Amino acid sequence: MNIRDILKDRILVLDGAMGTMIQRYQLEEKDFRNEELKDHPVPLKGNNDLLSITRPDVIKAIHAAYFESGADIVETNTFGSTWVAQADYKLEDWVYRINYESAKIAKEVANEFTDKDPSKPRFVVGSMGPTNRLASMSPDVNNPGYRAITYDQLLEAFTEQAKALLDGGADLLLVETITDTLNSKAALMAIDQIAEERGIQIPIMVSGTITDASGRILSGQNTEAFLISVSHLDLLSVGLNCALGARELKPYLNTLSSKSNFNISAHPNAGLPNEFGEYDETPEDMVDQIKEFLDDGLINIIGGCCGTTPDHIKAIADLAAKYEPRIASNQLKSTVVG
Repeated sequence: MNIRDILKDRILVLDGAMGTMIQRYQLEEKDFRNEELKDHPVPLKGNNDLLSITRPDVIKAIHAAYFESGADIVETNTFGSTWVAQADYKLEDWVYRINYESAKIAKEVANEFTDKDPSKPRFVVGSMGPTNRLASMSPDVNNPGYRAITYDQLLEAFTEQAKALLDGGADLLLVETITDTLNSKAALMAIDQIAEERGIQIPIMVSGTITDASGRILSGQNTEAFLISVSHLDLLSVGLNCALGARELKPYLNTLSSKSNFNISAHPNAGLPNEFGEYDETPEDMVDQIKEFLDDGLINIIGGCCGTTPDHIKAIADLAAKYEPRIASNQLKSTVVG
């Protein structure tokens, strides 16, 4: 079934946090290494994307837990899988393999769940994070004209990542946690060029990150400016994730919903981090806030970001099932079913 057609009929549920779930396994350095990496000179613990190769059992179990909880879409374990980010671990040469194996693992689990219940097809979205370098801002306050990376370098990095994700079986691609729109435009160009080269249509989700109460992403754009900057392609969805909890995200989702004809997505954090960097919102807390999104007819795709678990996603999925999806014109409000 085509995901665009399904989105006309119901709200789709995205999975929750990968990192939060990986932390539960209390993995050590040895878990991030295999025979090929046993003598790698750089510490690898914390490079979660690498686990798709060294501990695929862990990643498979996490995907399965989210599908079991009601997710329609899971993200690949590739948030930092460009050579730009992997350079920190001296693993630039592993980038294609990490992305390919991550997509392959997720697709295997998705197919298992689809086969069990063909009426609820499961999808894999290739996660393309922002990298750790900004193209439109200087990391040096004393040299505002300096850039740590060029647009062409980002285009090359995202092209390699997107090709591997598609080759591994990703059904769609997600350019996410956007803090610098110029970075995301490089990712979108990479995807568009691949689609043209291969003669295929690639459904694309785009998700920005509002970093504080000013309502702007890190590079300074407000929500509407961000939307305009990424609207040159026929996106599957545009939305917001991370940084804020659901309650804080709502005003900016209102803006997207009222200004865009694309489907609207949201995967907020489980609240704001506490003094220990942990997220305290329970599934019940989060659902109470997300209900406001649904009551106001703002959402087509809903999930969770930092701090969310399968319990959060189950609560969200149970709630979303009671609502009709947002109408793109925003002329009709979602109503509770039954």
